[in-house]
Amino acid sequence: MSNFSPGFHGRTHRFEGRLPPGQYPTESFPVLSAGPTPHVPTEDWSFTVTAEQGRARRWDWEEMMSLPQEEVTVDIHCVTRWSKFDTVWRGVSVDTFLDGVETTADFAVAHGEGGYTTNLPLEDLRGGKAWLVHTYDGFPLSPEHGGPVRLLVPHLYFWKSAKWVTGLSLTLQDEPGFWEAAGYHNYGDPWREQRAWSD
Repeated sequence: MSNFSPGFHGRTHRFEGRLPPGQYPTESFPVLSAGPTPHVPTEDWSFTVTAEQGRARRWDWEEMMSLPQEEVTVDIHCVTRWSKFDTVWRGVSVDTFLDGVETTADFAVAHGEGGYTTNLPLEDLRGGKAWLVHTYDGFPLSPEHGGPVRLLVPHLYFWKSAKWVTGLSLTLQDEPGFWEAAGYHNYGDPWREQRAWSD
């Protein structure tokens, strides 16, 4: 119980079975970024999926907003040990962007504004497990939290949910991203406490 924040003491039963090991619940939404916060106008935003053979498909803001939209309620878990429950997002399933893309790739690298990258197995982005989200809790996603659009992969630590996402590169080989190359775990499963390479 010592890992829980005082504000949640006595109420953790609400989260039984939902709090990964080593985490504490919070109602706040901490902001953690590796560098300055970019401010990207929606009219300048675009998202590109590039397959391993170099074929690319691009969507601008209006095209993305015309795709089928989903509202999802998920728990999120940061490697810095906070977890936030029942977060509500709106956006487009990554399945929609990958539909029709010819690829034999097993991996993907997500790209964010400013050069940020993170790598994931492609199967972790398919099957209704990941979204590009533009709305949080009923409001446009703020730049501090990755707006106008961020990747949302809630079953992995939150650094895998790239802020200010601009694209996905599909790759045949696994290519460690920004934090993975710096020593973070390559996969980042919060239920197995995969925080660092040694975990």
